[in-house]
Amino acid sequence: MPKEIYLVKVGMSMTEGMVSEWYIPDGGAVKKGELVYALETEKVNLDVDAEADGIVKHLVEPGVMLAPGDVVGYIYLDGESVPEGPLVGGAAESPAENAEAEAEPVAAAPAQPQPVVATINPAEPSGDGRLKSSPAARRLASEIGVDITRLAGSGPGGRIIERDVEAARGQSASSASVVPMKQAENIHASPLARRIAAERGVNLAAVRGSGPGGRIIQADVEAASSQRGSNVSGAAPSSDSGAQRYLPGQSIPLKGMRRTIAQRMHESLKETAQLSMDMAATMDDAVKLRTQLVKEWEGIAKPTFTDLVIRAVAKALREHPQMNSQFQTDAIELMQEVHVGLAVAVPEGLLVPVIRHADQLTLQEIAIESARLANAAREGTLGLDDFAGGTFTVSALGMFGVNSFTPIINRPQSGILGVNQIYDGLAWDGDTPVKTKQMNLSLTWDHRVLDGAPAAEFLATVVELLSEPYRLLV
Repeated sequence: MPKEIYLVKVGMSMTEGMVSEWYIPDGGAVKKGELVYALETEKVNLDVDAEADGIVKHLVEPGVMLAPGDVVGYIYLDGESVPEGPLVGGAAESPAENAEAEAEPVAAAPAQPQPVVATINPAEPSGDGRLKSSPAARRLASEIGVDITRLAGSGPGGRIIERDVEAARGQSASSASVVPMKQAENIHASPLARRIAAERGVNLAAVRGSGPGGRIIQADVEAASSQRGSNVSGAAPSSDSGAQRYLPGQSIPLKGMRRTIAQRMHESLKETAQLSMDMAATMDDAVKLRTQLVKEWEGIAKPTFTDLVIRAVAKALREHPQMNSQFQTDAIELMQEVHVGLAVAVPEGLLVPVIRHADQLTLQEIAIESARLANAAREGTLGLDDFAGGTFTVSALGMFGVNSFTPIINRPQSGILGVNQIYDGLAWDGDTPVKTKQMNLSLTWDHRVLDGAPAAEFLATVVELLSEPYRLLV
Protein backbone atom coordinates (compact mmCIF):
# COMPACT_ATOMS: atom_id res chain seq x y z
CA MET A 1 0.00 0.00 0.00
CA PRO A 2 1.25 3.53 -0.73
CA LYS A 3 2.41 5.64 2.19
CA GLU A 4 0.12 8.55 3.01
CA ILE A 5 1.41 12.12 3.05
CA TYR A 6 -0.37 14.05 5.79
CA LEU A 7 -0.95 17.75 6.39
CA VAL A 8 1.43 18.13 9.32
CA LYS A 9 0.09 19.59 12.57
CA VAL A 10 2.42 22.30 13.91
CA GLY A 11 1.66 23.19 17.52
CA MET A 12 -1.42 22.48 19.61
CA SER A 13 -3.30 25.57 18.41
CA MET A 14 -3.16 24.81 14.66
CA THR A 15 -6.66 24.34 13.22
CA GLU A 16 -6.08 24.54 9.47
CA GLY A 17 -3.37 24.80 6.84
CA MET A 18 -2.61 24.15 3.20
CA VAL A 19 -0.02 22.87 0.78
CA SER A 20 1.30 26.13 -0.63
CA GLU A 21 3.70 24.41 -3.03
CA TRP A 22 4.59 20.88 -4.09
CA TYR A 23 8.38 20.56 -4.28
CA ILE A 24 8.08 17.16 -5.96
CA PRO A 25 5.91 17.17 -9.12
CA ASP A 26 3.02 14.74 -9.49
CA GLY A 27 4.56 11.44 -10.53
CA GLY A 28 8.06 12.56 -9.55
CA ALA A 29 10.53 10.49 -7.56
CA VAL A 30 11.45 11.43 -4.01
CA LYS A 31 14.09 10.27 -1.52
CA LYS A 32 13.42 9.88 2.20
CA GLY A 33 14.25 13.17 3.93
CA GLU A 34 13.89 15.24 0.75
CA LEU A 35 11.49 18.19 0.86
CA VAL A 36 8.14 17.14 -0.58
CA TYR A 37 5.81 20.10 0.04
CA ALA A 38 5.59 23.51 1.71
CA LEU A 39 3.05 23.80 4.54
CA GLU A 40 1.45 27.20 5.11
CA THR A 41 -0.66 28.11 8.12
CA GLU A 42 -1.95 31.47 9.25
CA LYS A 43 1.33 32.26 11.01
CA VAL A 44 3.93 29.57 10.29
CA ASN A 45 5.45 28.22 7.07
CA LEU A 46 7.22 24.87 7.17
CA ASP A 47 8.93 22.56 4.66
CA VAL A 48 7.81 18.94 5.07
CA ASP A 49 10.16 16.01 4.38
CA ALA A 50 9.28 12.75 2.69
CA GLU A 51 9.12 9.76 5.03
CA ALA A 52 10.05 7.17 2.40
CA ASP A 53 11.58 6.68 -1.06
CA GLY A 54 9.12 6.37 -3.91
CA ILE A 55 6.88 8.11 -6.44
CA VAL A 56 4.78 11.07 -5.26
CA LYS A 57 1.14 11.44 -6.30
CA HIS A 58 -0.75 14.59 -5.36
CA LEU A 59 -4.21 14.38 -3.86
CA VAL A 60 -4.82 18.12 -3.36
CA GLU A 61 -3.92 21.23 -5.31
CA PRO A 62 -1.85 23.98 -3.66
CA GLY A 63 -3.98 26.56 -1.84
CA VAL A 64 -6.74 24.24 -0.56
CA MET A 65 -7.38 24.74 3.17
CA LEU A 66 -7.47 21.48 5.12
CA ALA A 67 -7.47 20.25 8.69
CA PRO A 68 -4.31 18.92 10.35
CA GLY A 69 -3.91 15.22 9.66
CA ASP A 70 -5.76 15.27 6.31
CA VAL A 71 -4.13 13.24 3.55
CA VAL A 72 -2.67 15.46 0.82
CA GLY A 73 -0.92 12.83 -1.27
CA TYR A 74 0.76 9.43 -1.42
CA ILE A 75 4.21 7.96 -1.87
CA TYR A 76 4.17 4.75 -3.91
CA LEU A 77 6.96 2.50 -2.75
CA ASP A 78 9.28 0.42 -4.88
CA GLY A 79 7.38 -2.33 -6.69
CA GLU A 80 3.93 -0.75 -6.27
CA SER A 81 1.86 0.07 -9.33
CA VAL A 82 1.64 3.84 -9.78
CA PRO A 83 -1.62 5.16 -11.30
CA GLU A 84 -1.36 7.39 -14.33
CA GLY A 85 -2.77 10.88 -14.28
CA PRO A 86 -3.43 13.07 -11.25
CA LEU A 87 -5.32 11.85 -8.19
CA VAL A 88 -6.52 15.41 -7.61
CA GLY A 89 -10.30 15.53 -7.88
CA GLY A 90 -10.59 11.75 -7.69
CA ALA A 91 -11.09 11.51 -3.96
CA ALA A 92 -13.92 8.99 -4.40
CA GLU A 93 -11.42 6.34 -5.50
CA SER A 94 -8.66 5.15 -3.23
CA PRO A 95 -5.09 4.88 -4.56
CA ALA A 96 -5.35 1.10 -4.40
CA GLU A 97 -8.49 1.16 -6.56
CA ASN A 98 -6.81 3.49 -9.01
CA ALA A 99 -3.81 1.18 -9.17
CA GLU A 100 -5.97 -1.88 -9.86
CA ALA A 101 -7.76 -0.04 -12.64
CA GLU A 102 -4.54 0.55 -14.54
CA ALA A 103 -4.76 -1.46 -17.75
CA GLU A 104 -1.47 -0.46 -19.29
CA PRO A 105 1.88 -1.38 -17.78
CA VAL A 106 4.13 1.41 -16.68
CA ALA A 107 6.42 2.39 -19.51
CA ALA A 108 10.05 1.52 -19.15
CA ALA A 109 12.31 4.30 -18.00
CA PRO A 110 13.90 6.13 -20.90
CA ALA A 111 17.59 5.89 -21.50
CA GLN A 112 19.74 8.15 -19.35
CA PRO A 113 19.86 11.54 -21.08
CA GLN A 114 23.11 13.11 -22.06
CA PRO A 115 24.44 15.76 -19.65
CA VAL A 116 23.07 19.18 -20.31
CA VAL A 117 25.63 21.82 -21.18
CA ALA A 118 25.55 24.72 -18.74
CA THR A 119 24.85 28.18 -20.06
CA ILE A 120 25.61 31.64 -18.77
CA ASN A 121 22.19 32.86 -19.87
CA PRO A 122 20.13 33.52 -16.74
CA ALA A 123 17.17 31.21 -16.19
CA GLU A 124 13.75 32.73 -16.67
CA PRO A 125 11.66 33.14 -13.51
CA SER A 126 8.15 31.72 -13.41
CA GLY A 127 5.04 33.82 -13.79
CA ASP A 128 4.89 34.48 -10.04
CA GLY A 129 8.46 35.76 -10.07
CA ARG A 130 10.08 32.64 -8.64
CA LEU A 131 12.97 30.78 -10.24
CA LYS A 132 11.79 27.35 -11.41
CA SER A 133 14.11 24.79 -9.84
CA SER A 134 13.77 21.58 -7.89
CA PRO A 135 14.67 21.41 -4.18
CA ALA A 136 17.38 18.84 -4.97
CA ALA A 137 18.87 21.18 -7.56
CA ARG A 138 18.87 24.12 -5.15
CA ARG A 139 20.45 22.06 -2.38
CA LEU A 140 23.18 20.66 -4.66
CA ALA A 141 23.90 24.09 -6.12
CA SER A 142 24.37 25.52 -2.64
CA GLU A 143 26.71 22.69 -1.62
CA ILE A 144 29.01 22.71 -4.68
CA GLY A 145 29.03 26.43 -5.43
CA VAL A 146 26.93 26.68 -8.59
CA ASP A 147 25.09 29.94 -9.31
CA ILE A 148 21.70 28.41 -10.08
CA THR A 149 20.32 31.67 -11.50
CA ARG A 150 22.67 31.31 -14.48
CA LEU A 151 21.61 27.82 -15.56
CA ALA A 152 19.20 26.73 -18.27
CA GLY A 153 16.70 24.14 -17.05
CA SER A 154 16.06 20.91 -18.90
CA GLY A 155 13.10 19.84 -16.77
CA PRO A 156 9.39 20.33 -17.53
CA GLY A 157 8.64 23.93 -18.41
CA GLY A 158 12.31 24.88 -18.21
CA ARG A 159 12.61 23.84 -14.55
CA ILE A 160 16.20 23.50 -13.34
CA ILE A 161 16.77 19.98 -12.11
CA GLU A 162 19.64 18.15 -10.43
CA ARG A 163 21.37 17.01 -13.61
CA ASP A 164 21.58 20.62 -14.81
CA VAL A 165 23.55 21.48 -11.70
CA GLU A 166 25.69 18.35 -12.09
CA ALA A 167 26.53 19.42 -15.63
CA ALA A 168 27.52 22.88 -14.44
CA ARG A 169 29.85 21.30 -11.89
CA GLY A 170 31.76 19.77 -14.76
CA GLN A 171 32.63 23.17 -16.17
CA SER A 172 35.97 24.73 -15.30
CA ALA A 173 36.27 26.88 -12.19
CA SER A 174 36.60 29.91 -14.43
CA SER A 175 33.13 29.41 -15.85
CA ALA A 176 30.76 32.31 -15.22
CA SER A 177 28.22 29.88 -13.80
CA VAL A 178 30.42 28.79 -10.90
CA VAL A 179 31.43 30.81 -7.88
CA PRO A 180 33.86 29.69 -5.13
CA MET A 181 31.94 28.58 -2.09
CA LYS A 182 32.59 26.81 1.22
CA GLN A 183 30.80 23.57 1.89
CA ALA A 184 27.31 24.30 3.18
CA GLU A 185 27.78 22.29 6.36
CA ASN A 186 30.65 24.58 7.43
CA ILE A 187 28.47 27.69 7.30
CA HIS A 188 26.42 28.78 10.34
CA ALA A 189 23.08 29.67 8.71
CA SER A 190 19.39 29.08 9.38
CA PRO A 191 17.48 26.60 7.17
CA LEU A 192 15.39 29.42 5.73
CA ALA A 193 18.51 31.44 4.91
CA ARG A 194 20.04 28.43 3.15
CA ARG A 195 16.94 27.89 1.05
CA ILE A 196 16.68 31.53 -0.04
CA ALA A 197 20.42 31.61 -0.80
CA ALA A 198 20.09 28.53 -2.99
CA GLU A 199 17.09 29.97 -4.83
CA ARG A 200 18.85 33.28 -5.52
CA GLY A 201 22.37 32.01 -6.07
CA VAL A 202 23.82 33.84 -3.07
CA ASN A 203 27.23 32.64 -1.85
CA LEU A 204 26.71 32.10 1.88
CA ALA A 205 30.46 32.10 2.44
CA ALA A 206 30.51 35.78 1.50
CA VAL A 207 27.57 36.76 3.73
CA ARG A 208 28.11 38.21 7.20
CA GLY A 209 25.60 36.87 9.70
CA SER A 210 23.72 39.23 12.01
CA GLY A 211 21.96 36.50 14.01
CA PRO A 212 23.00 35.06 17.38
CA GLY A 213 26.65 33.97 17.31
CA GLY A 214 27.07 35.37 13.81
CA ARG A 215 24.43 33.06 12.34
CA ILE A 216 23.28 33.96 8.84
CA ILE A 217 19.54 34.70 8.81
CA GLN A 218 17.00 35.61 6.13
CA ALA A 219 17.64 39.35 6.31
CA ASP A 220 21.35 38.82 5.65
CA VAL A 221 20.66 36.82 2.49
CA GLU A 222 18.06 39.34 1.33
CA ALA A 223 20.60 42.15 1.71
CA ALA A 224 23.31 40.20 -0.11
CA SER A 225 20.89 39.31 -2.89
CA SER A 226 20.00 42.98 -3.36
CA GLN A 227 23.65 44.05 -3.50
CA ARG A 228 24.62 41.55 -6.19
CA GLY A 229 21.50 42.11 -8.27
CA SER A 230 20.37 38.49 -8.09
CA ASN A 231 16.89 39.01 -6.70
CA VAL A 232 15.04 36.91 -9.27
CA SER A 233 11.69 37.35 -7.53
CA GLY A 234 11.32 40.81 -9.01
CA ALA A 235 10.45 42.30 -5.64
CA ALA A 236 12.78 44.43 -3.58
CA PRO A 237 14.26 42.59 -0.59
CA SER A 238 12.90 43.11 2.86
CA SER A 239 14.43 45.76 5.05
CA ASP A 240 16.07 45.06 8.39
CA SER A 241 12.68 45.57 9.97
CA GLY A 242 11.30 42.61 8.03
CA ALA A 243 8.70 44.67 6.15
CA GLN A 244 8.15 43.44 2.58
CA ARG A 245 8.48 45.87 -0.32
CA TYR A 246 6.67 45.50 -3.63
CA LEU A 247 6.79 46.86 -7.17
CA PRO A 248 4.02 48.88 -8.90
CA GLY A 249 1.63 46.64 -10.81
CA GLN A 250 2.39 43.59 -8.67
CA SER A 251 -0.57 41.52 -7.46
CA ILE A 252 -0.29 40.38 -3.83
CA PRO A 253 -2.22 37.15 -3.15
CA LEU A 254 -4.57 37.45 -0.21
CA LYS A 255 -3.71 34.17 1.48
CA GLY A 256 -1.96 32.71 4.47
CA MET A 257 -0.72 35.28 6.95
CA ARG A 258 -1.86 38.28 4.90
CA ARG A 259 -5.42 36.93 4.72
CA THR A 260 -5.46 36.20 8.45
CA ILE A 261 -4.23 39.70 9.32
CA ALA A 262 -6.87 41.28 7.07
CA GLN A 263 -9.69 39.23 8.57
CA ARG A 264 -8.69 39.64 12.19
CA MET A 265 -7.98 43.37 12.03
CA HIS A 266 -11.32 44.00 10.35
CA GLU A 267 -13.13 41.83 12.89
CA SER A 268 -11.33 43.59 15.74
CA LEU A 269 -12.49 47.02 14.58
CA LYS A 270 -15.99 45.78 13.79
CA GLU A 271 -16.64 43.88 17.02
CA THR A 272 -14.96 46.06 19.67
CA ALA A 273 -15.31 49.65 20.86
CA GLN A 274 -11.75 50.89 20.37
CA LEU A 275 -10.46 54.24 21.63
CA SER A 276 -6.91 55.58 21.71
CA MET A 277 -4.85 58.05 23.73
CA ASP A 278 -1.23 59.21 23.79
CA MET A 279 0.93 60.09 26.78
CA ALA A 280 4.56 61.25 26.85
CA ALA A 281 7.22 59.64 29.04
CA THR A 282 10.42 61.41 30.04
CA MET A 283 13.19 59.05 28.92
CA ASP A 284 16.43 60.73 30.09
CA ASP A 285 17.05 58.20 32.86
CA ALA A 286 15.84 55.32 30.68
CA VAL A 287 18.43 56.24 28.01
CA LYS A 288 21.17 56.31 30.65
CA LEU A 289 20.04 53.02 32.16
CA ARG A 290 19.95 51.21 28.83
CA THR A 291 23.43 52.49 27.93
CA GLN A 292 24.78 51.15 31.22
CA LEU A 293 23.01 47.79 30.85
CA VAL A 294 24.25 47.25 27.29
CA LYS A 295 27.81 47.46 28.63
CA GLU A 296 27.13 45.46 31.79
CA TRP A 297 25.23 42.65 30.03
CA GLU A 298 27.55 42.39 27.00
CA GLY A 299 27.54 38.83 25.74
CA ILE A 300 24.39 38.00 27.73
CA ALA A 301 21.65 40.36 26.52
CA LYS A 302 21.28 43.65 24.69
CA PRO A 303 18.18 45.37 26.09
CA THR A 304 16.12 47.59 23.82
CA PHE A 305 13.78 50.41 24.73
CA THR A 306 10.91 48.10 23.78
CA ASP A 307 12.17 45.67 26.43
CA LEU A 308 11.94 48.48 28.99
CA VAL A 309 8.37 49.15 27.88
CA ILE A 310 7.44 45.46 28.10
CA ARG A 311 8.80 45.30 31.64
CA ALA A 312 6.86 48.46 32.58
CA VAL A 313 3.69 47.11 30.96
CA ALA A 314 3.98 43.79 32.80
CA LYS A 315 4.27 45.57 36.17
CA ALA A 316 1.44 47.98 35.32
CA LEU A 317 -0.90 45.15 34.30
CA ARG A 318 -0.58 43.71 37.80
CA GLU A 319 -1.69 47.06 39.25
CA HIS A 320 -4.50 47.50 36.70
CA PRO A 321 -5.99 44.01 36.07
CA GLN A 322 -8.89 45.38 34.01
CA MET A 323 -6.45 46.07 31.17
CA ASN A 324 -5.30 42.44 31.39
CA SER A 325 -8.72 41.03 30.55
CA GLN A 326 -11.02 39.58 27.92
CA PHE A 327 -14.59 40.61 27.07
CA GLN A 328 -17.01 37.69 27.23
CA THR A 329 -20.72 37.57 26.34
CA ASP A 330 -21.96 38.07 29.90
CA ALA A 331 -18.80 38.96 31.84
CA ILE A 332 -15.36 40.55 31.73
CA GLU A 333 -12.76 37.92 32.54
CA LEU A 334 -9.67 39.20 34.36
CA MET A 335 -6.74 37.01 33.35
CA GLN A 336 -4.64 35.33 36.01
CA GLU A 337 -1.37 35.37 34.03
CA VAL A 338 0.41 38.24 32.31
CA HIS A 339 1.55 37.13 28.84
CA VAL A 340 2.76 40.06 26.71
CA GLY A 341 2.71 39.73 22.91
CA LEU A 342 5.52 41.37 20.92
CA ALA A 343 4.64 42.46 17.38
CA VAL A 344 7.43 41.53 14.93
CA ALA A 345 7.46 42.54 11.25
CA VAL A 346 8.37 39.78 8.76
CA PRO A 347 8.25 39.85 4.93
CA GLU A 348 4.82 38.18 4.86
CA GLY A 349 3.21 40.52 7.39
CA LEU A 350 3.18 40.74 11.17
CA LEU A 351 3.73 38.07 13.83
CA VAL A 352 2.97 38.42 17.53
CA PRO A 353 4.92 35.85 19.57
CA VAL A 354 4.26 35.91 23.30
CA ILE A 355 6.57 36.53 26.27
CA ARG A 356 4.90 34.32 28.84
CA HIS A 357 4.67 35.29 32.53
CA ALA A 358 6.31 38.61 31.70
CA ASP A 359 5.48 39.98 35.15
CA GLN A 360 7.63 37.25 36.74
CA LEU A 361 10.67 37.86 34.51
CA THR A 362 13.53 40.22 35.21
CA LEU A 363 14.42 42.91 32.68
CA GLN A 364 17.41 40.83 31.56
CA GLU A 365 15.22 37.74 31.08
CA ILE A 366 12.75 39.80 29.04
CA ALA A 367 15.58 41.11 26.85
CA ILE A 368 16.85 37.57 26.22
CA GLU A 369 13.39 36.18 25.46
CA SER A 370 12.30 39.05 23.20
CA ALA A 371 15.53 38.72 21.17
CA ARG A 372 14.99 34.98 20.84
CA LEU A 373 11.39 35.38 19.69
CA ALA A 374 12.21 38.19 17.24
CA ASN A 375 15.07 36.22 15.66
CA ALA A 376 12.97 33.06 15.44
CA ALA A 377 10.12 35.01 13.85
CA ARG A 378 12.39 36.42 11.13
CA GLU A 379 14.02 33.04 10.53
CA GLY A 380 10.63 31.30 10.31
CA THR A 381 11.36 28.88 13.17
CA LEU A 382 8.57 29.84 15.58
CA GLY A 383 5.98 27.21 16.44
CA LEU A 384 2.28 27.96 16.74
CA ASP A 385 2.49 27.50 20.51
CA ASP A 386 4.80 30.52 20.65
CA PHE A 387 1.78 32.66 19.70
CA ALA A 388 -0.69 31.24 22.20
CA GLY A 389 -2.05 32.84 25.35
CA GLY A 390 -1.25 36.55 24.92
CA THR A 391 -3.17 38.85 27.28
CA PHE A 392 -1.80 42.23 26.09
CA THR A 393 0.34 43.36 23.13
CA VAL A 394 3.19 45.82 22.61
CA SER A 395 3.87 47.10 19.06
CA ALA A 396 6.86 49.32 18.23
CA LEU A 397 7.22 51.69 15.26
CA GLY A 398 9.69 54.12 16.80
CA MET A 399 12.52 52.81 14.61
CA PHE A 400 10.68 54.36 11.63
CA GLY A 401 10.55 57.82 13.20
CA VAL A 402 6.87 57.49 14.16
CA ASN A 403 5.66 59.85 16.91
CA SER A 404 2.10 58.56 17.23
CA PHE A 405 -0.12 55.84 15.73
CA THR A 406 -3.28 53.91 16.50
CA PRO A 407 -2.54 50.21 17.02
CA ILE A 408 -5.46 47.80 16.58
CA ILE A 409 -6.34 45.45 19.44
CA ASN A 410 -5.34 41.83 19.01
CA ARG A 411 -8.61 40.13 20.00
CA PRO A 412 -9.68 38.80 22.45
CA GLN A 413 -7.32 41.08 24.36
CA SER A 414 -8.55 44.43 25.71
CA GLY A 415 -5.54 46.63 25.01
CA ILE A 416 -2.43 47.23 22.93
CA LEU A 417 0.37 49.75 23.46
CA GLY A 418 2.24 51.46 20.63
CA VAL A 419 5.90 52.43 21.19
CA ASN A 420 7.07 55.52 19.32
CA GLN A 421 10.45 57.13 18.69
CA ILE A 422 12.50 58.91 21.35
CA TYR A 423 12.79 62.58 20.45
CA ASP A 424 14.22 65.81 21.87
CA GLY A 425 11.47 67.36 23.94
CA LEU A 426 11.16 70.36 26.20
CA ALA A 427 10.43 70.59 29.92
CA TRP A 428 10.32 73.56 32.26
CA ASP A 429 12.40 74.12 35.36
CA GLY A 430 10.44 77.05 36.73
CA ASP A 431 10.69 79.59 33.92
CA THR A 432 13.72 77.91 32.34
CA PRO A 433 13.25 75.55 29.37
CA VAL A 434 15.17 72.28 29.69
CA LYS A 435 15.93 69.88 26.84
CA THR A 436 14.80 66.33 27.59
CA LYS A 437 14.44 62.94 25.89
CA GLN A 438 10.78 62.03 25.50
CA MET A 439 8.71 59.25 23.97
CA ASN A 440 5.00 59.09 23.21
CA LEU A 441 3.12 55.94 24.09
CA SER A 442 -0.05 55.19 22.10
CA LEU A 443 -2.65 53.11 23.95
CA THR A 444 -5.69 51.55 22.30
CA TRP A 445 -8.23 49.91 24.60
CA ASP A 446 -11.68 48.34 24.41
CA HIS A 447 -14.23 50.77 25.86
CA ARG A 448 -16.60 47.87 26.54
CA VAL A 449 -14.13 46.62 29.15
CA LEU A 450 -12.97 49.82 30.84
CA ASP A 451 -13.57 53.54 30.57
CA GLY A 452 -11.16 56.35 29.79
CA ALA A 453 -10.15 57.11 33.40
CA PRO A 454 -8.89 53.61 34.32
CA ALA A 455 -7.22 53.32 30.90
CA ALA A 456 -5.43 56.62 31.55
CA GLU A 457 -4.39 55.41 34.99
CA PHE A 458 -2.82 52.30 33.46
CA LEU A 459 -0.94 54.35 30.87
CA ALA A 460 0.20 56.83 33.54
CA THR A 461 1.68 53.94 35.53
CA VAL A 462 3.66 52.79 32.48
CA VAL A 463 4.89 56.35 31.90
CA GLU A 464 5.89 56.70 35.55
CA LEU A 465 7.88 53.46 35.49
CA LEU A 466 9.74 54.52 32.34
CA SER A 467 10.47 57.94 33.83
CA GLU A 468 11.88 56.21 36.94
CA PRO A 469 13.39 53.19 35.14
CA TYR A 470 15.45 51.82 38.03
CA ARG A 471 12.16 50.51 39.41
CA LEU A 472 12.15 48.14 36.42
CA LEU A 473 15.14 46.30 37.86
CA VAL A 474 13.25 45.12 40.95
